[in-house]
This record gives sequence, C-alpha cells and structure tokens, in this order.
Amino acid sequence: MKILVSWSSGKDSAWMLHVLRRDGVGDVAGLLTSVNEQAQRVSMHGVREEILRAQADAAGLPLTVVPLPYPCSNDIYEARMAAVVARAAEDGFTHVAFGDLFLEDIRRYREEKLQGTGLTPLFPLWGLDTATLARGMIAGGLRARIACLDPKITPREYIGAAFDAALLDRLPPAIDPCGERGEFHTCVTAGPMLSRPLAIEPGDVVERDGFVFGDLTLRQ
Repeated sequence: MKILVSWSSGKDSAWMLHVLRRDGVGDVAGLLTSVNEQAQRVSMHGVREEILRAQADAAGLPLTVVPLPYPCSNDIYEARMAAVVARAAEDGFTHVAFGDLFLEDIRRYREEKLQGTGLTPLFPLWGLDTATLARGMIAGGLRARIACLDPKITPREYIGAAFDAALLDRLPPAIDPCGERGEFHTCVTAGPMLSRPLAIEPGDVVERDGFVFGDLTLRQ
C-alpha cells in the first residue's frame, strides 16, 4: 500500500496521519490539499499556504497542492481532483486516506469518485466516538487552534481558541467535539505527526460567505 493523505491542515487529518504511521498501515508517502489559488489559503479552513507547507515539512512528506479558483464550481473541482488522482495512480499510489468520522454522504461521495481510478479510499478514524477521539488527540499531544467557524452554530468568540480540554468542556451540546458537521475547523501546530511544533501567531478576524475566519501567521 502506498498511501496519499488528504490533508486539510486540521486536527482530524493530522491525527489520521499519526494513526496510519502508528499502526504501520502501508507506506504513507504524500499529502494532498486543495488551495484557493487567489487567496493562497487552504480551502474552507482559510489557513495560509506558508503554514500548510511548514506542516508538510514538519511531517516529512511531499505536498501536492490542487489550486482551485474562487468561486469554484463542482465541475471544476472534480476535474482538477480527477487529474491529480490520475497522476497519483501513475506514481504508484494505491490508496487515499481521509479523516472523515461519521458523515455517510461524504464517505459515499469519495468512494464513488474513486471508483475505477486505481486508488482505494481509506477511512482510519471512521465510526470512532468523537468525544473520546477529541480528548484522545489532546492527551496524545496534538495542538491546534480554531481557524474557521460557522457563527450560526459556534459562538464567534471561539475563533482562534486552542483546541484543548478547556474548549471541549465549554462547547455547547449542539456542537460535535470534532466539529465534524462543519461547526469549526482547526489548524494543527504540534503533535506526534510533526517533527517539531510550529510557532503561530493570531491575526485579524474576518467574516466571509457566512463563516468567521481567524488569520494565523508563522512567527518569524
């Protein structure tokens, strides 16, 4: 097995990378991320590309970036991802690993799009209890900050907050502890999947397209 990891810059994909390596599941050989080509930020999470590349360097893995226009139609997204998947198969990759936890429609979509490509989807964290998983990540040394949130569900004051036990203790009951329904997204700064912690500083907070983003920069 030669595995390409779908990397969002957040906690779930980072923990998945740790689990794959810890459990000796094949040869984890690369990271795959989509980026808003205008803003040069990770799609949805809003994390700067410089942080994304620092994460990949600390993970010791090559990074494949899929540039996406903004706004991006589903047809363009699928065409660009299909091209990357085809190249990955040509390069000997056999599997793509995703950090999905319990959303059946997302899993089904990934499985359908990968049919016949030569790449098999993996879901190493699938079905795990998210409350237990979230606390296990933190106990295992993962460090992250909330980089994006949906203010219709998650209080705005949580933007930039550390993903830690104190945060989990005060999350409203309607919010999944891992934010699996899009309640919030994180940026990983340290953990057993990275060779060194990243020094991150919070910046401006903006609202765009109904989401709140907290800018993060690498400390110089």
